[in-house]
Amino acid sequence: MTHSLFQNSYFSVFLIIALGYMLGRIKIKGVSLDVSAVIFIALLFGHFGVTIPQSLGYFGLVLFIFSIGLQSGPGFFDSFRRNGNNLLLMALIIIVSAGAVGLGMGYLFGIDLPGVTGLIAGALTSTPGLAVAIDSTHSPLASIAYGIAYPFGVIGVILFVKFFPKMIGKDLQEEAYRLEHETKSAYPEVNFAVFRVVNPTVFGKSLGELQVRTMTGAVISRLIHEGRMVIPRAKHILREGDLVKAVGTDNSLKQLALFIGERTDIELPVEKDQVVESLLVTNKRIVDKTLGSLDLSRAYHCNVTRVRRSGVVLSPTPDLRLKFGDKLVIVGEQKNVQEIGQLLGNNEKKLSDTDFFPIAIGIVLGILVGQLQLSFSDSFSFSLGLTGGVLITALVLSKLGKTGPILWSMSGMSNQLLRQLGLLLFLAEVGTSAGANLFATFQTYGLPYFVTGAAITLLPMLLAGLLGHYLLRIPILELMGTIVGGMTSTPGLATIDSTTDSTYPSVAYATVYPVAMVLLILLIQLMAMFA
Repeated sequence: MTHSLFQNSYFSVFLIIALGYMLGRIKIKGVSLDVSAVIFIALLFGHFGVTIPQSLGYFGLVLFIFSIGLQSGPGFFDSFRRNGNNLLLMALIIIVSAGAVGLGMGYLFGIDLPGVTGLIAGALTSTPGLAVAIDSTHSPLASIAYGIAYPFGVIGVILFVKFFPKMIGKDLQEEAYRLEHETKSAYPEVNFAVFRVVNPTVFGKSLGELQVRTMTGAVISRLIHEGRMVIPRAKHILREGDLVKAVGTDNSLKQLALFIGERTDIELPVEKDQVVESLLVTNKRIVDKTLGSLDLSRAYHCNVTRVRRSGVVLSPTPDLRLKFGDKLVIVGEQKNVQEIGQLLGNNEKKLSDTDFFPIAIGIVLGILVGQLQLSFSDSFSFSLGLTGGVLITALVLSKLGKTGPILWSMSGMSNQLLRQLGLLLFLAEVGTSAGANLFATFQTYGLPYFVTGAAITLLPMLLAGLLGHYLLRIPILELMGTIVGGMTSTPGLATIDSTTDSTYPSVAYATVYPVAMVLLILLIQLMAMFA
């Protein structure tokens, strides 16, 4: 009965996940394994003969990588422009040092080059690297060495991610809070104020003539003339003593005070037929359109006073492109505001709904891209493989944002759910596969292969971590994402992902991973030429 239960892969995979979560919650001196504990339980199950279908692991891997790509896409291209040189240098450091350590340890222990190439591929947990090593060396030693190095390649990166930040006195969660604060400070807080028109140079001029938003950056949301409150339009004339309510940053409000008159403490009441409402952008046809192109002020006689996006309040400039889930604060007559709500969608339920068509078609495209073979000569061809194809496709689609009626994005909640599900399935399958032959291969080929594989895993990460932190001054979250990307370690990224909600590690991983994969394949092919 018990044996048949454990042979049921569905029973085993969820039991591994449940036990992994239990183990991951145990803290020793403030350190816990979190979701990465699943792989340790899986290694144990694999050792005792439990198997999870490889197809289930690939299914999880595809979901995890695709959701990471969608989340990281917009930041990926910005990160590449901003810090691309340092991130690419880190990838080069990791791959070259892995090759140097492999050759040095191989010489020390008398390991043949085919074995060294397999150890490098296993230590960096790179299936494409293994494929190239087998194809280039035509030696069974490559796959045997890979099998010995791979388990510690997975475990070593996870342990490094857990302990390296503490070695250099950094806390990933605190760093995430600091970066979040810096990000928000890049978008000055939007406030409102009431002004009295006392500057003679603006008397008798229309708002359209004055171009208040262009001149000051502030948005006039309401206007009182002779005791009557109106929604300001371009044709309205400013008179001496008029009161205007404006929304903008502190600097733009100061500019407005210099432009039209003095700031007052008067509280303007809302007229019966006027409302202030927050409306959600959930209409796909509106996504990626600019506020200026919608021209809500002229078409609906309403004003957008602020836009909230992912917890950050943005100033409603005409060139601001709307994104799915943006929340617009609208001031205007109730009937007109309701019409704008219909235009924008304003359907909160759609934020939690998941449209699986873009996910399915995006993954299909990613798999096809990964199958493409790029031939540079008769002896060298290259393909991105499953992981690289899906990741690159997701990054590009996320950057595009929208193609016709297809919206290449998911709500944060949906993305998190798919990412977690994919990650858990992947870790369970990888762990059981690695655990199946761990002790047998170790007994056959002994300590030298294991020690060499462990050195190839740990030393490049330690070198890259120290250089990145002390010399290149890369922020710790980006540094950790860069290192696991350079190690082509999805479980390593998963460990960071379970530690912090920040997207910085995922963006750095997505930036470095494709480059590291290409460099690793080139390294193995170069080494195989001398085998």
